[in-house]
Amino acid sequence: MLPKGILQLPVIAFILMLTFCTTSSLNAQDKPVEITVEQLSGSVHMLTGKGGNIGVSVGEDGVFMIDGQFADMSEKILRAVKAISGKDLKYLINTHWHGDHTGGNENFSKEGAVIVAHENVHKRMSTDQLMKAFGRTVKASPESARPVITFTEDLTMYLNGEKILIFHVHNAHTDGDAMVYFTESNVLHMGDCYFNGRYPFIDIGSGGSIDGIIKAANHALFLINDETKIIPGHGKQSNKKELTAYRDVLMVIRDRVKKAIEEGKTLEEIKAAKLSEEYDEDWGGGFINSDKLVDFIYTDFSREEEGEN
Repeated sequence: MLPKGILQLPVIAFILMLTFCTTSSLNAQDKPVEITVEQLSGSVHMLTGKGGNIGVSVGEDGVFMIDGQFADMSEKILRAVKAISGKDLKYLINTHWHGDHTGGNENFSKEGAVIVAHENVHKRMSTDQLMKAFGRTVKASPESARPVITFTEDLTMYLNGEKILIFHVHNAHTDGDAMVYFTESNVLHMGDCYFNGRYPFIDIGSGGSIDGIIKAANHALFLINDETKIIPGHGKQSNKKELTAYRDVLMVIRDRVKKAIEEGKTLEEIKAAKLSEEYDEDWGGGFINSDKLVDFIYTDFSREEEGEN
């Protein structure tokens, strides 16, 4: 018969291992998010942290920034920008109204940034917004956080030695999406019209649509070339080949869901059919899984049939 202590050793070891793993997991969750800077060209950089990806152009005219993540990241973002350039923050472009892109607006406005966005971004930030996909209401932003310059279609700016095209894409991720193209640097920021390597969040309640997302990708593909560096709203820095794959996957899934709707299938039947199964492992790893994507597409087409805007 073995001594009692020997029988206890595996149990003690398991408890110690479980405690270590739990503590490590909690520490990883509590670890502060840092801002990472990636230089894409001589003057254009991509910043990642918590929220949507940021684009930054630096030069003699000052700092031109695209999106600003959440408010609690503003100080870290400003430090990162100061490390790139000693110039002041001059313009902040919002690609759409969601808080993971506009949450820092008020802080950056206090730093002197002029906020620019599509007219619908100003409208949505000026009133309470129901986020149907998450079942919550987002309160109106304070006036100091709202855009002070708006546009309805396209806007051109000349800063830091290059022509910058800011253009609206209709009813894609939302109804106020803008993409920003640095013509000399050959860098395109697509906002949340592009989730690199993931199924996209389509904010149907804010005027988004699956057809609009696909059209936005086509618009970008028409504009860029094989050397263009793409800043997606979420995910790693990308290129034309990866954007093409994203567009193609969404087209296939959209067409399959649309066909199933035309055949009279219910939402539950369409989900059960696993119409995106061959793509789910590669594309369904974000916070939008295949069922949620089908929800978006089904709701979008059902809305069209009912004549909603």
